[in-house]
Amino acid sequence: MSRFFKGIFTLRRGAWEMLASILIALGVFLMMQPFWLLAYTWSFLVTLVGTVMFIIVSHFPE
Repeated sequence: MSRFFKGIFTLRRGAWEMLASILIALGVFLMMQPFWLLAYTWSFLVTLVGTVMFIIVSHFPE
């Protein structure tokens, strides 16, 4: 876990890609759940932020 936080603070690709992937998965989960309308409302934005973040982070150094 400390390696993850060290990667976040040093702008390395691995930790940021994991965070972006988690955001994408969270957005898809929020989009598919049928119970909470507020979560469905924010799902597209969360997925979009995760996708754009993944594209930007893919240019970070290993």
